[in-house]
Amino acid sequence: MGEGWQLLKIRGIPLRIHPSWFVILGLATVAFQQQYSQQLKASGSALELWGLGLLTALLLFVSVLLHELGHSLVAIRQGVQVRSITLFLLGGVASVERECPTALGSLMVAAAGPLVSLVLAALLLASGHSVAHASPLLGAMVNELGGLNLILALFNLLPGLPLDGGLILKALVWQVSGSQRKGTQVATATGRFLSLLAIGLGVVLLLRGAGVGGLWLMLLGWFGLGAARSQSQLLALQAALRQLNVKDAAQRRFRVLEADANLKQLSRLRLSDGDGLPDWLLVTRQGRWLGLITDAPLQELPVQRWEQELVGDHLQPLDQLPQIQESAPLWQAVLRLDQPDTPRLLVLGAAGLPSGTLERPELAERVLEKLGVRLPPPILEAARRQGVYPLGMGLAPVARSIEASGEG
Repeated sequence: MGEGWQLLKIRGIPLRIHPSWFVILGLATVAFQQQYSQQLKASGSALELWGLGLLTALLLFVSVLLHELGHSLVAIRQGVQVRSITLFLLGGVASVERECPTALGSLMVAAAGPLVSLVLAALLLASGHSVAHASPLLGAMVNELGGLNLILALFNLLPGLPLDGGLILKALVWQVSGSQRKGTQVATATGRFLSLLAIGLGVVLLLRGAGVGGLWLMLLGWFGLGAARSQSQLLALQAALRQLNVKDAAQRRFRVLEADANLKQLSRLRLSDGDGLPDWLLVTRQGRWLGLITDAPLQELPVQRWEQELVGDHLQPLDQLPQIQESAPLWQAVLRLDQPDTPRLLVLGAAGLPSGTLERPELAERVLEKLGVRLPPPILEAARRQGVYPLGMGLAPVARSIEASGEG
């Protein structure tokens, strides 16, 4: 789902509208207008009923927005950054930087949205009778919104991902078992069951003539199955990043120069580099690692001095390169590569000496192989030239979730 258009910011959180939102806004307006036409034939003109239908639809989405704000504000209090809130076809979704690092924090964030909806429902339903005395039209709208907020809260409390009830179930299992992964597995399984149940009920309703209701249930079920599939893929990625070590994905994107080589030899090596990120040039003397050399001497010194100047006179320390142990789990390498200006890591062996390098394309390729997926060579080659994960794989959030869970 694309991010849509940003309308404004609420407490620093961007509010976005996805194009699909206008579809549901129109459908909801028509549905409310038809409902009010049957209930309030003598209380308003056709134009007033259309206006009331549109206002009800808009206020319903204000309720959805408040629901998501409940999640978001509690998440911020838990130290989790909220990137945006997006209203779309099936309601609203808050995009967060990462999950809460504790089960209790996750429980509070998940429960905040339904709690907001329940409070709204109670306030609206309690005031509906008095509002109806002043205006039957507004009274009908207030009661309708109260009932819808109650439905919104109860529906979201169903115990299956991606619903809030599924997140609550996940947090509870996490708290009891001590395993975030176990909580995700249980909540994903219940979410898949509820989704299949919704699709089945939708088919039954469709066959019995309840067209819109049946289609809507099937759409919700299809969306739920997609979310369950995404959670399963997330679990698989987490498992791969835990099980694989840096050594499993390391390559050798460095070359070795002797300290007594001259800068002209360095220049020849640089001319032989292909496209993409050039290899590191590490310097040794009789088998001892001394440091590395960059292209700075070639840029600073005239060509006439290249034969006299030795590589060993222009060394830089090896520890200025971003490094990682070959025994480290691969998710830690993902976090290191997510740092600014870190396209490559120097891999150190058991003795602390250079044994290889690690870059994003090779890391992603090894993870995909672990999952039984092989990408076409042109895609991998393009990723290597650009120094990025192939197909825009988002491994950094997955690695951060492993770090936050403490199960790495």
